Order: sequence, then C-alpha cells, then structure tokens
Amino acid sequence: MNKKELIDAVAEHVELPKATVAKVLSGLLDVIPMAVAAGEPVAIVGFGTFEAAYRQARAGRNPHTGEPLKIAETWAPKFSPGSVFKETVRTSNVLTSA
Repeated sequence: MNKKELIDAVAEHVELPKATVAKVLSGLLDVIPMAVAAGEPVAIVGFGTFEAAYRQARAGRNPHTGEPLKIAETWAPKFSPGSVFKETVRTSNVLTSA
C-alpha cells in the first residue's frame, strides 16, 4: 500500500474527505521524524513507538569485495510495534507461512 492508497483507505474508514486525511497524514509524517530527531520518542498506544537508537562504531565488510571496513557510530530511527499491532498481524489470515 502506498501513500495514496493509505489516504483512500483511511478516508473511507473514518468517513472524512481525502483532502483532510491527506493533510493530517502529511503532518503526521512531518512531525514524527522531527520529534525523533530531537530525541523525543513518539509513542502511540497499541500501535508502537518511534525513537532514535544509538549504534556504536563497529567493523564490517564490503559485500562486493569482502574488504574489511569501519562503520562509524550513528543514530538510526527505530520502530517498536505495540501489542495491538503485533496481535493484529499475528492473527491475520492474509499472511501465509512459507
């Protein structure tokens, strides 16, 4: 599902105009990364938590050449799904096991 399809689905689900849903979604997608970048976790109960995770410097390898290289320390976004999200996916009949 892409952004347009998400907007269409949410607009239908909550019975609001697509333009309103598009504005809200765009705002949400702007605010969450800004808050996380400022060091503030964003927790949506049942859905999940967005936060910044520190990654220490470490050794790695170039996958093409196998040559060792140093990977610098960094901050990366992290998402931890909430209990409702996990349960919905776990009990879904849409996903089939391989």
